[in-house]
Amino acid sequence: MTDVGRHPRIKLHTLSEVVGVKGYVGSFDVRILKKARYVDEKECTACGDCADVCPVVRPDEFNLGLSSRKAIFSPFPQAVPSAYVLNMNECLGHNPSVCAKCIEACDKGCINFHMSDQEIVEDVGSIVVATGLEPYDPTELDEYGYTRFENVLTSLEFERLINAGGPTEGEVLRPTDRKHPRSIGFIQCVGSRSAKKGGNYCSNVCCMNTIKGTLMLKEHYHDIDIKVFYIDIRAFGKGFEELYTRSRRLGVHYIRGLPGTVEEDTAGSLRVAVENTATGKLEIHHLDMLVLALGIKPASGTQKLQEMLGLQLTADGFFLEAHPKLQPVDAATRGVFYAGCAEGPKDIKESVTQASAAAARAIRLMHKGEITSEPITSHVITENCKCCGKCAEVCPYNAITVDVKKKIPAEVNAAACAGCGTCAAECPFGAITMNHFTDSQILNQVEALLEEEPKEKILAFACNWCSYAGADYAGVSRLQYPPNVRLIRTMCSGRVDEKFIWEGFEKGAPVILVSGCHIGDCHYIDANHWTEKRIKKVHKKMEKSGIRRERLQLEWISAAEGIRFAQVMERMEALRQSVTKEEIAETIEILKNRKK
Repeated sequence: MTDVGRHPRIKLHTLSEVVGVKGYVGSFDVRILKKARYVDEKECTACGDCADVCPVVRPDEFNLGLSSRKAIFSPFPQAVPSAYVLNMNECLGHNPSVCAKCIEACDKGCINFHMSDQEIVEDVGSIVVATGLEPYDPTELDEYGYTRFENVLTSLEFERLINAGGPTEGEVLRPTDRKHPRSIGFIQCVGSRSAKKGGNYCSNVCCMNTIKGTLMLKEHYHDIDIKVFYIDIRAFGKGFEELYTRSRRLGVHYIRGLPGTVEEDTAGSLRVAVENTATGKLEIHHLDMLVLALGIKPASGTQKLQEMLGLQLTADGFFLEAHPKLQPVDAATRGVFYAGCAEGPKDIKESVTQASAAAARAIRLMHKGEITSEPITSHVITENCKCCGKCAEVCPYNAITVDVKKKIPAEVNAAACAGCGTCAAECPFGAITMNHFTDSQILNQVEALLEEEPKEKILAFACNWCSYAGADYAGVSRLQYPPNVRLIRTMCSGRVDEKFIWEGFEKGAPVILVSGCHIGDCHYIDANHWTEKRIKKVHKKMEKSGIRRERLQLEWISAAEGIRFAQVMERMEALRQSVTKEEIAETIEILKNRKK
């Protein structure tokens, strides 16, 4: 942080919050709310005279309430900028007749009660999302007694206790009697790997954080009794297994099983009941202190930022990368990158590695001074646009603007458009076309593929990134599947217009397949959700018209599922054989009558 604060080409906004993001890659307008510090950060020398005279005492958030601070304080020892900040909600000085002692104590006159929040707009070319994490709140796990017993601490509180710069200067003391504990227990997976409370994922860092704590305790207090209650130890990093072995060698007891109850005796010691799954016996352990190894949660502002930037979230609430292998730090929105625990739980080494990768990706994108984009983008036919706003609603990238009230036709931002084609497929007036994937081009392919012996063919629309690649993988793997499949490639399954399907049936296709990326894994954020809705709509129309709905199939096939592609095609061939000539002729007649 110190290097960042000193760097001449880095602008650092502290006590600030992003409240709005508009624009596209190369030209993002970021609105930042800079909160009032009430102290001139350029003039303040952090001498501390103001804090010495301040009469207001509050718990110190940095030390998690294990120490106190004043209403005017330095957030933490290495804070950048090195200036004090005043919490106006706690200060008495806004009424000078009551206090204002800090103003009198400050020789440089840095304190100003009349400061106010200000909004700043920054024009940036790319964005790195590094919003960090939040620890799990253990108050709902009442069986561990965190809210009832003072000697039950979280792993973060314990971390501040053993830190040389902490409230006890590195001395491990029991909160109740300020004495050195003779025995300490650690409970793993608090808020992790639980479907009922917390997250059902592994938080990655808890095991090694506990092992580090046991090693530090053994180095300073050789005779201390340490017990670790765990489900299983996940020490998968470089040198981590060695640290685990060393901890056991020093006498740390690892007990496979999580406590069921925690009780406190009159002396403040804790009675922990646990079923040891290794021995199958119920054990009672008496401990002076208990530490809860907290899991990791996404930062509280994750969902708000996701809505601003049009990003995706995993089922666990973390940001979803564009591709887990090929684009692990890229967001689906071009120009946005991830670093650290914003994308998922990880330790410091992984966070630094990902931050370097995100910086490199941003440099690669921006160093030329201009942005190049793919020519596959949407184009609005202005005279056909009725300003309904449907295109703007379905666009995953917010690349389309339309003023419904003023009847101003839609406009497409070519830099923001990724070319999925969902807008063109959903436009009810044919006012949007796609470069290189126009309606006429796709309809001509349908006509050409079904020109001869249509009854013997399977017509399939495949998205470029997954299903088409899955077909290619099936071919490379020499997998056998029916040779009568005729593929039409689109950039996304969201491009498959309803009229393409009707045209296929009218030309005599016995069955039609629409395939794309799996739900939640779409290369265009959530465009395949609109595919699903569209197919359901077509199915209803087919039933109403007397056409068997099974003849239109929707399948999700990834690029790595060559075997699945072959299996789906075999199933489609069996379905094709069940469709008679009479059924096809009847369908053609129904569709011709609909046009009339």
